[in-house]
Amino acid sequence: MKHRSIPAAALTRPSQLEVTEMEVDEPGDGEVLIQVRAVGLCGSDAHWFVEGAIGDAHLGSGLVLGHEFCGVIASGSRTGERVAVDPAIPCLVCEECVRHRHNLCLNLSFAGHGETHGALREQLVWPERCLVPMPDDMPDEVGALLEPLGVAIHAVDLAEIDDTMTVGVIGSGPIGLLVVVALQARGITRVVATDPLSHRLGAAASLGARAEPTPLADASARFDVVFDAAGTDAALASALDLARPGGQVVVVGIPPGDRTTVTASMARRKELTLRWCRRMNLGDLARAVSLATSRIDPLLGLVTHRYSLTDVGKAFETLVTRDGIKVLVNPGFG
Repeated sequence: MKHRSIPAAALTRPSQLEVTEMEVDEPGDGEVLIQVRAVGLCGSDAHWFVEGAIGDAHLGSGLVLGHEFCGVIASGSRTGERVAVDPAIPCLVCEECVRHRHNLCLNLSFAGHGETHGALREQLVWPERCLVPMPDDMPDEVGALLEPLGVAIHAVDLAEIDDTMTVGVIGSGPIGLLVVVALQARGITRVVATDPLSHRLGAAASLGARAEPTPLADASARFDVVFDAAGTDAALASALDLARPGGQVVVVGIPPGDRTTVTASMARRKELTLRWCRRMNLGDLARAVSLATSRIDPLLGLVTHRYSLTDVGKAFETLVTRDGIKVLVNPGFG
């Protein structure tokens, strides 16, 4: 049995989005209908839009993007409840799930990826177990930042870090800025954030980081941990260069195409630890909600552009040109 048709934005080929009608299934056991309230556009969405792929996943006949979103439950006993939505649906039974590494689930479905449609539509059906309640006073715009904030929390978890360390963040786009937020929540105050774009450096400074242009003005600086939040070979090279001997580099950014390179001699001679961040783990979304409750105004300040679903093409143009910071789409409310 099908639910009513609803508007949705589908990527049909690289750089081509079509606003169309699609059917929504009736919720099954353990599922609820979600009225989507706000969707954040991500760097991975930019890869899909420009390249028609991300890593080894390629665009098929059409894909509704959008995995950073919040909404209101529109079916069942929790109707009317505002929720943040975990875009990942782990199987809970594979060996990685049993090891509590749900983000590495061998049978994972993920909104706006592969064959699983995402949130750039008015409504969708999603497992109830993937929902986290949002406080009544938390704006929808902040709700759309909770998933990337969860990724930032997970990235910081991956680093063996303490409050005595000096930390670098290469790339002050949304994920890099949220890494700064997550670091501060862990008591890490000596944070230097870099970016070639002045408006992003301004955002980093507003969050309490020392903001520096790229390349870093103090070339002799050495960091205990460096986060690559840009995903380019140049950013990773800078991260390796800036990490102290015996330091760590955590790669959060996603490179164009499916390859990246490192200077092996530098990484080897410095005996660096190189870690790769894969989305967020189970429980990180709830931690993001908790963290965001005390930082609503700074997080709202990261939202620079807002579009309706009918203007989704303009939203993606803003995303790929990096004219702002966080770009949001509202699928059904203006």
